[in-house]
Amino acid sequence: MLAIRLPEEVEKRLDALAKATGRTKTFYAREAILEHLDDLEDIYLAEQRLADLKAGRSSTVSFEEIMKRYGIEG
Repeated sequence: MLAIRLPEEVEKRLDALAKATGRTKTFYAREAILEHLDDLEDIYLAEQRLADLKAGRSSTVSFEEIMKRYGIEG
Protein backbone atom coordinates (compact mmCIF):
# COMPACT_ATOMS: atom_id res chain seq x y z
CA MET A 1 0.00 0.00 0.00
CA LEU A 2 1.25 3.45 -0.86
CA ALA A 3 -0.29 6.81 -0.12
CA ILE A 4 1.12 9.92 -1.76
CA ARG A 5 0.22 13.59 -1.63
CA LEU A 6 0.30 15.38 -4.94
CA PRO A 7 0.22 19.07 -5.67
CA GLU A 8 -3.35 20.21 -6.29
CA GLU A 9 -2.71 20.95 -9.98
CA VAL A 10 -1.27 17.47 -10.56
CA GLU A 11 -4.19 15.90 -8.71
CA LYS A 12 -6.64 17.81 -10.95
CA ARG A 13 -4.81 16.73 -14.09
CA LEU A 14 -4.72 13.12 -12.96
CA ASP A 15 -8.42 13.23 -12.07
CA ALA A 16 -9.32 14.74 -15.45
CA LEU A 17 -7.29 12.11 -17.29
CA ALA A 18 -8.89 9.31 -15.33
CA LYS A 19 -12.39 10.62 -16.01
CA ALA A 20 -11.69 11.19 -19.70
CA THR A 21 -10.32 7.69 -20.23
CA GLY A 22 -12.40 5.63 -17.83
CA ARG A 23 -9.31 4.46 -15.99
CA THR A 24 -8.50 5.00 -12.32
CA LYS A 25 -6.07 7.51 -10.90
CA THR A 26 -4.32 4.52 -9.32
CA PHE A 27 -3.80 3.01 -12.78
CA TYR A 28 -2.03 6.14 -14.00
CA ALA A 29 0.02 6.57 -10.83
CA ARG A 30 1.17 2.95 -11.10
CA GLU A 31 2.02 3.39 -14.79
CA ALA A 32 4.04 6.54 -14.05
CA ILE A 33 6.01 4.82 -11.30
CA LEU A 34 6.72 1.74 -13.38
CA GLU A 35 7.72 3.89 -16.36
CA HIS A 36 10.32 5.83 -14.38
CA LEU A 37 11.54 3.29 -11.83
CA ASP A 38 14.06 1.76 -14.26
CA ASP A 39 15.43 5.24 -15.02
CA LEU A 40 15.74 6.12 -11.35
CA GLU A 41 17.53 2.84 -10.62
CA ASP A 42 19.91 3.44 -13.54
CA ILE A 43 20.70 6.94 -12.28
CA TYR A 44 21.39 5.65 -8.78
CA LEU A 45 23.66 2.90 -10.15
CA ALA A 46 25.55 5.37 -12.35
CA GLU A 47 26.05 7.74 -9.41
CA GLN A 48 27.38 4.88 -7.29
CA ARG A 49 29.77 3.76 -10.05
CA LEU A 50 31.02 7.35 -10.47
CA ALA A 51 31.61 7.62 -6.72
CA ASP A 52 33.53 4.32 -6.79
CA LEU A 53 35.62 5.59 -9.70
CA LYS A 54 36.41 8.89 -7.98
CA ALA A 55 37.32 7.07 -4.76
CA GLY A 56 39.64 4.69 -6.59
CA ARG A 57 37.51 1.63 -5.85
CA SER A 58 37.08 0.90 -9.57
CA SER A 59 38.67 1.76 -12.88
CA THR A 60 37.66 2.29 -16.46
CA VAL A 61 38.26 0.15 -19.53
CA SER A 62 38.56 1.74 -22.94
CA PHE A 63 36.23 0.84 -25.77
CA GLU A 64 39.22 -0.42 -27.74
CA GLU A 65 40.16 -2.76 -24.86
CA ILE A 66 36.63 -4.16 -24.74
CA MET A 67 36.68 -4.76 -28.48
CA LYS A 68 40.07 -6.51 -28.20
CA ARG A 69 39.04 -8.52 -25.12
CA TYR A 70 36.02 -9.97 -26.91
CA GLY A 71 37.64 -10.38 -30.31
CA ILE A 72 35.47 -7.82 -32.06
CA GLU A 73 36.88 -6.05 -35.10
CA GLY A 74 36.28 -2.29 -35.10
